[in-house]
Amino acid sequence: MISRREVISSLGAGGLLAGCDRLDRSPGFRELLRSGEGLTMRAQRLITDRTALAREFSASDMSPIFRANGTRMPSSPEYAAHAASRFADWRLVIDGLVTRPLSLSLAQLGAMPARTQITRHDCVEGWSAIGQWTGTPLKLILEAAGLRQSARYIVFHCADNLGPAPYYESIDLIDAFHPQTIMAWALNGRLLPIPNGAPLRLRVERQLGYKHAKYVRRVEAVASLAGIGAGKGGYWEDHSDYEWYAGI
Repeated sequence: MISRREVISSLGAGGLLAGCDRLDRSPGFRELLRSGEGLTMRAQRLITDRTALAREFSASDMSPIFRANGTRMPSSPEYAAHAASRFADWRLVIDGLVTRPLSLSLAQLGAMPARTQITRHDCVEGWSAIGQWTGTPLKLILEAAGLRQSARYIVFHCADNLGPAPYYESIDLIDAFHPQTIMAWALNGRLLPIPNGAPLRLRVERQLGYKHAKYVRRVEAVASLAGIGAGKGGYWEDHSDYEWYAGI
């Protein structure tokens, strides 16, 4: 079976994006994509072990430069102040459907057990890069907060806006508890650079790059995505008809 990762790599940015740009103008095509999304997710869940790992690489495979895309510097004065202080006062809030809401400093996150993994980032635009990520497994953070039984999704609220809308993303609990899903605070052995999402970004290695939210400041457990943004589960899903489930 050819994976979505392989399709993106083989087509490259030019052919893939040119075709997508033309098709994206068709309401019928966009509706077709949305109607097939649930089937895609269910089929992949059936044929893939829920704990199967994305491929990990060696240090010799790492890209010389890990490209940054999307926002490279959030525009708010609040973020600028945090950056100036090297994020000394940055807190990651964990709330929503949890029994023990948390507000964790970077030092507290760094004191928790960490995971390092060298993985490939595949962008929907057609490029990829291999980098080494270090961070705190999301599973440990959620276990510390104690999810309520009604929780079904995890929403990541970010410090950057694209236009008037705040950036956010979401995943389900299967991906949230996957061992390679981490809140990364380091890239290639150094603290995460601002263009790549400092001080914290999500790495959900079995999904396409737009799911890997940058500048994460709040993690919210919810029962439904309906009341968040436009209700489709993420900024690009709301505004560009990207699929919510971007498994590769």
